[in-house]
Amino acid sequence: MSGSRGGLTVITGPSGVGKGTLVSRLLERHPSVWLSVSATTRAPREGEQDGVNYFFHTRDQFDALVTQGGLLEWAEFAGNCYGTPRAPVEEQLASGRAVLLEIELEGARQVRRSFPSGFQIFLAPPSFSELERRIRGRGTDAEDAIRRRLARAEQELKAQDEFDAVVINDALDTALAELERLMGLS
Repeated sequence: MSGSRGGLTVITGPSGVGKGTLVSRLLERHPSVWLSVSATTRAPREGEQDGVNYFFHTRDQFDALVTQGGLLEWAEFAGNCYGTPRAPVEEQLASGRAVLLEIELEGARQVRRSFPSGFQIFLAPPSFSELERRIRGRGTDAEDAIRRRLARAEQELKAQDEFDAVVINDALDTALAELERLMGLS
């Protein structure tokens, strides 16, 4: 099974697997692909623009979106809410553009229910030890945070059979070519 040009593709995978890098490379090569912009209740960071980095909402505005079914998926992390607004995704799809969502596992599961025609790709590491090497190699997290990420990754890797396709991110160019093929871009 493969995705189709002009459809919705969801990509997920554990922290450290290289989702951000792979998505950035895909968008450089295929500027026609639209990467969904998330909504959040957190305050903008310096340099962030509403509608570009995130759609910034008050908690009341966000809760109203949830109540009205205006989000394909949403979750709360560290006291802030994050979600994928439905309307911009549907507008881009209606115009014939390929839409990409880069989201967490639980969000992908919610999208599977709220938008069942979406094509879902799980990005996996070549091995768990390689994933650990990548997470540790970032040098940005304390040991307890690394252990939490690894424990979560172990659980997330068990979910890969739920997805339409699994792409192993061993060599970036190979993973990118596979993603392009699955999305009907090659």
